[in-house]
Amino acid sequence: MSGNNENVTFLGDSFELKDIKSSEEMMSLYKGMAVADTLNITIKSKVNEVCKVKGCWMIIELPQGEQAMVRFKDYGFFMPNDIVDKSVVMNGLAFVEEMSVDDQRHYAKDAGKGEAEIAAIVAPKRTYSFEASGVVIPN
Repeated sequence: MSGNNENVTFLGDSFELKDIKSSEEMMSLYKGMAVADTLNITIKSKVNEVCKVKGCWMIIELPQGEQAMVRFKDYGFFMPNDIVDKSVVMNGLAFVEEMSVDDQRHYAKDAGKGEAEIAAIVAPKRTYSFEASGVVIPN
């Protein structure tokens, strides 16, 4: 994903492909953030999962087995299901939140997880999140 826009697709708001943070840099920033802190940033990372229902969220890979939940600003656009394992560049707000049991179960259900796995979710957890205003995916 160089400065050449011919081999990529912009979803949502377009943005300049500059000052792009790696997932390692992003993880370092997330570790220093408190719940409710926000950081406007551009990041490149691999997609681990996309909502099977309609592409309304995705999960990106972070180092050390961590992940970040990505939602899309004002639900203004959705992700295609065929981008798992591709690297994307996103622009938007990174933040840390406490995800409730209900929300965790909702996302697990959307991801097609089994009843036993969903029932095993019993405590809120600190999650790394991102609200993307724009995403660039390779063609």
